[in-house]
Amino acid sequence: MSIPTAASISESAVISAPLAQVWHLIKLKDFHSWWDRLSTSDEVKDSSAESYVVKWSFKDGTTYEVKQEEALNHYITYSIISSEPALTYTSVISTIRCYPVTSGEKEGSTFVEWTEYFSSDADAGVIQDAKFKRREALADLAKAVGKK
Repeated sequence: MSIPTAASISESAVISAPLAQVWHLIKLKDFHSWWDRLSTSDEVKDSSAESYVVKWSFKDGTTYEVKQEEALNHYITYSIISSEPALTYTSVISTIRCYPVTSGEKEGSTFVEWTEYFSSDADAGVIQDAKFKRREALADLAKAVGKK
């Protein structure tokens, strides 16, 4: 019997860099330049595709093809369209949003929020795993921006 769980996560961080510097890295084909779990992220060249698709190859051997759904006003939404090995759930759609911090002691920084909405067949283990991986990825993004 599976344990009912919320089918979404939301992780966020304040990154000590201006919005333009952070947003510059939030391109599906550039994720490997800052996300330590990725070894490569390559654009899939397919003349029949009307959308932007990138293949992410993770260091553990997993590969995802991710499709950009939308990118507008400092947010990007993407979905996983294929996975090797196969996902244990039907689908997930993710959004990364970046906001400038415009006042207070963190003025000049960027607030980054990464949300994921899973199909209802995703179990608690999938949700927890995604939560911790997004926290790690946001820390990796902060480190990458700090090197510039």
